Amino acid sequence: MTTTSQEELFRFLEDRFACAQACTECARACATRAGLVDPDGAENQELVRRKGIMCAEVCDATCRVLSEQNQADEATIRMQVEWCRQVCLESAHVFDGHPGAERTAAACRACARACTEFLDTLN
Repeated sequence: MTTTSQEELFRFLEDRFACAQACTECARACATRAGLVDPDGAENQELVRRKGIMCAEVCDATCRVLSEQNQADEATIRMQVEWCRQVCLESAHVFDGHPGAERTAAACRACARACTEFLDTLN
């Protein structure tokens, strides 16, 4: 294995770990946010709650895919990470309009960035 390919492998693994870690943090933040929203509240609150639950589930699933050693092929990983990135960006947008959800929106954006950086290692 050449030095360049070893460096690429290390970057791939580092980015994969960073993405999985960001997914875990985002899932935790979204689940917490979803639990704080009054389910009997306004329609906007229900949207925040549903988006928080969905984002937490997608991030959790993505973390599991990234944690599996050679269980999923590259196409499956790429599809899962891209889905996660999209859901995180959509969730951040929803959380932006909800007072008190700034930290959750930031966690979603950080996760989306980590997903993008990881996807770049797959190109």
